[in-house]
Amino acid sequence: MKFILRWVLALASFFLSSAVMALAFPERPVRMVVPLPPGTASDFLARTVGAVLAEKYGQQLVVDNRPGAGGLIGSGIVAKASADGYTYAMIAPPHTVAALLQKEPPYHPLQDFTMVTEVASIPNILAVTPGLPAKNVREFVALLQKDPAKYNFATVGVGTLAHIAAEIFNQAAGVKTTHVPFKLVPDLFGETASGRVHYTLLTVPTAAPVVRDGRLRALAVTSVKRNPAFPNIPSIVEEGLPAAQSDGWFGIVGPAKMPKKIAAQLAADVQQVIVQQRIKDVFARQGAEAAIGSGPAAFDKLMNEEYRRYVKLVNDVGMKTQ
Repeated sequence: MKFILRWVLALASFFLSSAVMALAFPERPVRMVVPLPPGTASDFLARTVGAVLAEKYGQQLVVDNRPGAGGLIGSGIVAKASADGYTYAMIAPPHTVAALLQKEPPYHPLQDFTMVTEVASIPNILAVTPGLPAKNVREFVALLQKDPAKYNFATVGVGTLAHIAAEIFNQAAGVKTTHVPFKLVPDLFGETASGRVHYTLLTVPTAAPVVRDGRLRALAVTSVKRNPAFPNIPSIVEEGLPAAQSDGWFGIVGPAKMPKKIAAQLAADVQQVIVQQRIKDVFARQGAEAAIGSGPAAFDKLMNEEYRRYVKLVNDVGMKTQ
């Protein structure tokens, strides 16, 4: 009888401690790797959401910028991390495309990760050098089609969000222009403003400073509707080129084989953050739209669809494998 009582008490203690541990998660700081530099859209979203989660958890959420190799370094760190729920990445389309451009990629963008939740979508701004005679998208496309070899576009590297958006635009416009990659955003701004480079497509928060001060002239946002951060700029659909739509998704992933309960908990916690009106307002000022209603299953579906889309894009436009 005493043995049975001890066994029952031990079992009860085990379940109680397990429940306490589950409620206490996370018990130490959480790491959010951003595979891009500070000041990028991924960084903005990680810091905005992370600050609120840190308050909720009573634990630090450390944003760890690990740029390089088009995002391969940062995503690769998370792919190899322990699947205990304490390491994540805030990713965007380069997470997929950068891997597709490698002969021997350091990770598979789907198989080596647990999809947690989409956080937001952000369109790009199609911006041209101010001296270009085209005043709208139709005139610009006509200009490119007349002599595509004469024109070039700027990005911050092969496989980056700017490169993906530009190739989608070029496909829609039916042109092949010259790709000019830069390592630093300020260099891209300077060369495009000077007229040595003719156009670029950058996320709204990245392009905002040079569009607002007139260094570059915005022709459209690459979304179905106008963006609240720039309500006076027409959408690419309004401008008659819907195939050039390229809203960039941003979401959170962890290493493969993460416990489903932890992924579901983080997804629910993130959703509680992004439904708040104050967060939606912060997002809107940066041109971001909260991905309300996402979660592990929805984000996994999106990532699989985007993977197939980018495999086709890489093959169709002949992006070079490195």
